[in-house]
Amino acid sequence: MSDMTFERMIQQMTPAIYESLKQAVSLRKWPDGRFLTPEQTELCLEAVMRYEMENGVPEQARVGYLEQRTCGGASSGADVPPERAGLARDASHD
Repeated sequence: MSDMTFERMIQQMTPAIYESLKQAVSLRKWPDGRFLTPEQTELCLEAVMRYEMENGVPEQARVGYLEQRTCGGASSGADVPPERAGLARDASHD
């Protein structure tokens, strides 16, 4: 019987295995094309997240990272690039 635990698996995970699991979660399928089950997706995602935490992956490079932006009254919109400025305009008057 194997004494491999989830914790030990994370500790022994290589960067190549991490990247492979991260890609599998992103595509929802294994490198050979077989689809991940919901349970496999959940376990792989947990493994990826644990690896990132335990190996000091920068927050901006972690799975699921979203850049925080201000909204509402605190946002002046001054940092919005011109090509995106019209995205929220009211198109009903066009």
